Amino acid sequence: MLGFYLVGILGLALLMVVHEAGHLFAARAFGMRVLRFSIGFGPAIWRHQSKNGETVYQVALIPFLAYVQIAGMNPFEEVDPNDKGSYANASLVGRIVTIFAGPLANYLFASVLFFVALIFGGEAVSTMKVEVMDGPAKAAQMRDGDVVVAVNGTKVRDWEHMRGLILASGGKPIEVEVLRGTERKVLHITPAVEGGRAIIGIASVYEQRPVAFRDAVVRSIERPAIVVGALVESLGRMISGKERPQLTGPVGIVREAKRAAERSFTEYFTLLAILSAYLGGFNLLPFPALDGGRLSFLAYEAVTRRKPNAKVEAQVHAVGLLMLLALIFVVSSKELFVKDDPAPTKPAPKPPASAPAK
Repeated sequence: MLGFYLVGILGLALLMVVHEAGHLFAARAFGMRVLRFSIGFGPAIWRHQSKNGETVYQVALIPFLAYVQIAGMNPFEEVDPNDKGSYANASLVGRIVTIFAGPLANYLFASVLFFVALIFGGEAVSTMKVEVMDGPAKAAQMRDGDVVVAVNGTKVRDWEHMRGLILASGGKPIEVEVLRGTERKVLHITPAVEGGRAIIGIASVYEQRPVAFRDAVVRSIERPAIVVGALVESLGRMISGKERPQLTGPVGIVREAKRAAERSFTEYFTLLAILSAYLGGFNLLPFPALDGGRLSFLAYEAVTRRKPNAKVEAQVHAVGLLMLLALIFVVSSKELFVKDDPAPTKPAPKPPASAPAK
């Protein structure tokens, strides 16, 4: 079990290393001097100096997080105006690309992970076979393994079609025809209404099917965009009050990664791909301390043609960082006391755009 926890921790750390590597390569491409690239934090257990003596590469004791130190990014250090290797003296385009490169690296890495998962593990495809949870369907004697055939006399084409038929009921009683073994049964179910949606409490059982190389390429390009789109949509619902925030901290993420690793290679890589795309999208939010917050200041500079006060910007980011750390601490503290249930032996693997329970 501890081994799977380590796999979960290292997986999350890898995503952060990829993010910081994006900043590193972009800074180098625009002639900026990179002073340090660290995997993990705390005391260094391994250190290597580049041949030109410019960059120190290190692995720190705690294999979590990563960071890159670029000359001139600290507003409280003296900057030689003639130092072409300083971030502070770099072109506006160079600074924008350097900041944007971190989220972009996560986004592209998500495509790579999705591709690997699809090629070697196949794709989880929803079927009309159901997994029944507590709710109206269970109360009506629907069982795990039943295959939904029709809703209110209309034959269902696929899961989304069935979902639409249930939603259209508006909570009124419906007839659901299922195939149980070789026997057909008609169940009378009154959907529950949650958040304005009619649901009956079932989820699709997924099957793994091989994916052709060309299809894997297409899907691996599409899926990071789906993840980021879902993030934006979810944030919109939370801001409008239509959805309550459901926050997951590092402890919860590591726990989910551990469970995915226990279940299968495919689920683990798919989860890492989702997290990588999510990390890229989240970091672009215009919040202080995030890359999106830094890009907001650079956008101000582009519009006004005046650099913002570097020390004021640093203070804004410091406040944002403290807020984020406080939030992470609160969420993680709660997660530490949540019982870690073992991963099921035969799970129903789900793709990033999985069909939700109805």
